[in-house]
Amino acid sequence: MKELDPMVFLAVFQEMLGGWLWVYLIAGAATLVAFVALLLRERRIVSRRLVQSELLGLFGGGLALVIMARVSSSGFTDAGGPADWFLIALVYGVGLAATAVLSYTLMGWMRPQAAPPPRST
Repeated sequence: MKELDPMVFLAVFQEMLGGWLWVYLIAGAATLVAFVALLLRERRIVSRRLVQSELLGLFGGGLALVIMARVSSSGFTDAGGPADWFLIALVYGVGLAATAVLSYTLMGWMRPQAAPPPRST
């Protein structure tokens, strides 16, 4: 395989996740839209909320690894080469990032932050 074909990745993920692939993709797109809307509304990143969502992201990465182990036919003991360990790290990283963005967005819409006072010049 000398070139990367996105349709191959789609077929592999469709085989692994079945119908859940589309649920995950739609949920990810909706989360991204809600996150951008929140950033446009607040016009800043709230540091306290960001730290809390990053901490939750650590658990989300672990959950992503559990889901990966459940849906695949192999486990962590079958990982033999660097490519396998890279894929495991990539799954953890994607789970961490997705959970952090999702939790930041949910916290932002559930507990909105007051607008900052205007800066005087």
